[in-house]
Amino acid sequence: MTHEERVAALARHAKLTPRQAGFLVLVMVHSGVCVRRQYCAYARIRHGQKVVDFFSSLVTRRVATRYTAADGRARIFHVHGRALYAAIDEPHNRNRKPITLGRAIERLMLLDAVLARPNFRWLGTEREKVAYFGRRTRLRADEMPLLRFGAPPDQTVRYFPDKLPIGITPDERSHLFLYLVTRDVPVDFRAFLHRHAELFRALAQWELRLLVPRHLDESAPVFDTAAREELGMPLRLRDVEELGWYFRQRLRVERGAVEEDAARYRRAARQFNGYRFRALYRQWKKGGDAFVHATVSRVLNDALSRRSGRVETEILSRKYQQLGSLVGSA
Repeated sequence: MTHEERVAALARHAKLTPRQAGFLVLVMVHSGVCVRRQYCAYARIRHGQKVVDFFSSLVTRRVATRYTAADGRARIFHVHGRALYAAIDEPHNRNRKPITLGRAIERLMLLDAVLARPNFRWLGTEREKVAYFGRRTRLRADEMPLLRFGAPPDQTVRYFPDKLPIGITPDERSHLFLYLVTRDVPVDFRAFLHRHAELFRALAQWELRLLVPRHLDESAPVFDTAAREELGMPLRLRDVEELGWYFRQRLRVERGAVEEDAARYRRAARQFNGYRFRALYRQWKKGGDAFVHATVSRVLNDALSRRSGRVETEILSRKYQQLGSLVGSA
């Protein structure tokens, strides 16, 4: 279903106005949680009784649960009604499930980023991302961002496992990838870059926007450096060959075997000792040599040089600390 089809279906099912349904569709697809000010921003209205009544009706109808801060003011609403999600053809969407407070606040940050760019079309679900990029690029399914769980024949594949919103300009020429910084070190971020590198190479224009909460603003340069290393510093072919050899030997050692050439192994261990190669080794163990061979490509470096590919940092100005102490409310 398109966004417009979802809005129309939800409005009919739940007897909502198009504005209310449009907001709830964004919430259900991208976060599962929201606060009143976000509806005001979406609807471009001031907070008032109509806003209070709208959210109160969701709680009364038991399609949302309200969590109230200890000071009695700040509130998070978790939209979980099964029938609402079924109406937009997302009956099994994981945003229905209860989450921790910390995760809820992270999702509010992402929803704020989506609402701040109403001119974009936003992809939120695994199905629509796979369908769109399958149509827009020539990538095979196994070249999409993915994670594999288990072993064949009982293996499960999750595409776009980071569950982050992806924005598309109206002309479909440019794509905006959001990444929310939640740690002070870019370990998970490097894995995200490895998963998405092939997709970035397949797109004519893209931007990766780092959303950095204020309490992590000192880590912003570290993440920017990691992005420049992974995307803008291709390896030489001879280094890639040595790196592949080193990874195979390292795995042998971890499994209790002896390396084939001890002196060469020590040299390689010194050469490939940085954070970049530690992250790449973890991806190599999951996905094989394709991750190593991809590091020789200059496509992403050229895109950054031409500015058809960009990495931007946005320090989030809004404070979310007042949501840090919430209790359940029926």
